[in-house]
Order: sequence, then C-alpha cells, then structure tokens
Amino acid sequence: MTQKKKVLIIDDEVDLCLLLKTYLNRRNYEVYYSHTLKEGMNQFRQVDPDILFLDNNLPDGVGWKEAAGLLEQHPGLQVHLISAYQPNTPETVKSGFKVWEKPLTLKDLDNYMGHT
Repeated sequence: MTQKKKVLIIDDEVDLCLLLKTYLNRRNYEVYYSHTLKEGMNQFRQVDPDILFLDNNLPDGVGWKEAAGLLEQHPGLQVHLISAYQPNTPETVKSGFKVWEKPLTLKDLDNYMGHT
C-alpha cells in the first residue's frame, strides 16, 4: 500500500484551512494545519510534510521568509505560497515555488493538482 503524502497548511484563515483539508483528504492526502508561523514551524518539524501551503501574512510573522530555508533543508518539499494580495515576490522565492493568490478556488486546485 502506498503511503499517503503529507500536507501542512500554515494559514491564519480557518475557513481556508478547512476547505483545503477537506479537498486534499478526498484526494488521499494526510493533512495538518496551523494558524500561526511559530505553531506551523513546530508542526513542520514534527510532521515532515511532502507539500507545504504557506501564507505570507501571518499574525506572528511573514511566512514567505521561511520558504527558501525550508526548501534548502528539504529539497523534495513542494512549496505553495499563498497571499491575499500579490506582493512583490522576493528574489529568493521566484523559482521553485507555486504562488497562489487568494481567494483560491477548487477549480484552480483541480487544474493544478491534476498536472502534478
């Protein structure tokens, strides 16, 4: 039996986390989520996810600042950056990351997840 891929969502929007969790659970992913950067980084170390959805503006920090370091330490990690507004993407984030602008739609996810 194939082991489920693990997904960690770090986003302060509870509804978005629940929507993504339901969507990904139905596609046979094991899903975890956190609503703060500190909680999310602790959970990242515990879960060791295959896929990370990381919001930019979190109550206790800027999520995207963590992305390059996480990818460097975990080269197989698939990182999806989320933002409610499209900021100037930092140079360290431009390659190797999928950037999603809120609001995310299930159609967008279906189109993307069907090609990965």
